[in-house]
Amino acid sequence: MSQLVWLVTGCSSGFGTEFVHQIISRGDKVIATARNSARIESLASQGAAVLELDVTDSQDTIDQTIAKAIAIYGHIDVLVNNAGFVAAGYDEFVSSFETNVFGPIKITRAVLPHMRARKSGTMVFISSLSGWVGHQFTGAYAGSKFALEGVVESLHNETKALGLRTILMEPGRFRTPLLSTGHLQSKQSQIPDYESASETHHNHLHGGNLKQPGNPEKFVKVVLDLVRNEGCAEGKSIPFRLPVGKDAVEEIGAKIRDVLETMQELNSIITETDY
Repeated sequence: MSQLVWLVTGCSSGFGTEFVHQIISRGDKVIATARNSARIESLASQGAAVLELDVTDSQDTIDQTIAKAIAIYGHIDVLVNNAGFVAAGYDEFVSSFETNVFGPIKITRAVLPHMRARKSGTMVFISSLSGWVGHQFTGAYAGSKFALEGVVESLHNETKALGLRTILMEPGRFRTPLLSTGHLQSKQSQIPDYESASETHHNHLHGGNLKQPGNPEKFVKVVLDLVRNEGCAEGKSIPFRLPVGKDAVEEIGAKIRDVLETMQELNSIITETDY
């Protein structure tokens, strides 16, 4: 495959930083972005172009930044919507949706006209196991990922006939700083009925930081292989949606089986509602 130009959001840590390292190592070009460009200056010395981009900015501001990004190499082949954070608690719903849902929507709206004009491009969205399973006290985060999945599935169906590819990645628990202070916004419930369970969940989240089973390096390698149709993806049909990680495969699989069993068991009831 010829050299690709990638634009990746959320490159200050975790998956984002790993994306930049691996993209460069494969000989592709990458435009790395983050809310604070000072935090990704080191990536420039490794060969990345660096831009400051806050996914919660206005559409006009994001449009201007994306125009600057396109001007760097003349085009963008691959967009990776990676920026995001974990929030737990009612007060975090708005900020969670602003970053995890409306952020990718605004970035994609800015890049999409460019890709449509070229009749070429791949859009990668980093969703989560939480886009399938709403674990307790994760309503803000899970809700944002459920919403993102619906938006991206519609986008996929709207643009696949235009020569564009959409890939929705659903990682399980990977060892990134996502649960660290500064990334995780979690408050314990003050409602007596929930206090005990909320405290247990809060401690579980913080205690699990950097103890997750998933290897970010391996996850990013899978994504790059899928985009470039090489390595583990060589000769294979590239899926739209892909859970990654044993925990994601097990929990999503269990939910699918549960829903199928329910539909089969109650088939005579739930299929008799038409005129």
